[in-house]
Amino acid sequence: MHRISIIGDSRARVDDLHRQFPSVADVEFRSLEQLSDAEPGHYTLFDIDLDDVSQLVALRDWLRRRPAHAKVIFATDKASRLQNTRAYALGATDVIHRPLAGKTLLTKFWGDVSTLAHESPAAETQAAPGVAAAVDVLKNIFSAACLGAPIESGVMQAASGAVVSQLEEQGLSAWVETVRMHHSQTYQHCLLVTGVAAAFGQQIGLSEADRRRLSHAGMLHDVGKARIPLAILEKSGPLDADEWAVMRKHPEYGRDALDTASDLPAGMLDIVVHHHEYLDGSGYPHRLQGKEISDFVRIMTIADVFGALIERRSYKPPLSVDAAYQILLDMGPKLDRDLVRAFKPVSHLAQLH
Repeated sequence: MHRISIIGDSRARVDDLHRQFPSVADVEFRSLEQLSDAEPGHYTLFDIDLDDVSQLVALRDWLRRRPAHAKVIFATDKASRLQNTRAYALGATDVIHRPLAGKTLLTKFWGDVSTLAHESPAAETQAAPGVAAAVDVLKNIFSAACLGAPIESGVMQAASGAVVSQLEEQGLSAWVETVRMHHSQTYQHCLLVTGVAAAFGQQIGLSEADRRRLSHAGMLHDVGKARIPLAILEKSGPLDADEWAVMRKHPEYGRDALDTASDLPAGMLDIVVHHHEYLDGSGYPHRLQGKEISDFVRIMTIADVFGALIERRSYKPPLSVDAAYQILLDMGPKLDRDLVRAFKPVSHLAQLH
């Protein structure tokens, strides 16, 4: 994940922006005077006085050095056509109207990196509508969680139905093929787990209502990661011990994010908080054991581990489905053995053709 640079032409303006932007984002704040010491990045927001012509020439020259496909957003006064014109003349790719709001800022940047990375034949597979519905839900719940806003669980019901329908019609392989194009590691993982969990439910004969519940849980299970700094969440290499300590807090952050959620289906909070628990008591955050772990959590844990193993990361290629399934077997008493055996056909369904 690239760092977001937010630049103001006064210390007061920069301080105000700092308060507005969610602390979880990997953001650097600079005054206009500090600009000469920095190189343009991929994501930059300017909140400056565009009526002050004296500073615009130097700014234009600086922006000419920006990377290809960089996103540059300028804050403007809604009624000022001149400011909008100047922003685009300087090289803006978008404008945002004052007063600035944290949610709008977050959507401009988080939303940008939460779209399918590029068009390709795989993006046109018939699994895409279900993926698109899930992506829209993920964008909404992650934005809400970042900002401490209520998560409206009810809006996920239609998306859960779309996921189940697409898996029934097109299968897990088409789902995995589309999801793997997503260039946000966190979204890719949530989407994989959503599809794998729903397909697992179908394999073991769960009702459509329970499969929708599993797809709903798949979308929600890592919502706590919205409160993990992006520098850790989207790191391009393995996490160190300190970073893992932060990452392991995400189930409890997820519980906090869902405290005010409306219409939350039964058992959903249990899955969000406990999907990293193992039957032998070696999991986290509460070191639950055996019968303390519900059946739906056991299903989601298998889907979560398998999804992590077959997903592509910048520092590792995806494992084959056979290698990933062998790791599930090797985890022995940590996972429900009967469910792991029942999962084998699902692992084969995830094989790309």
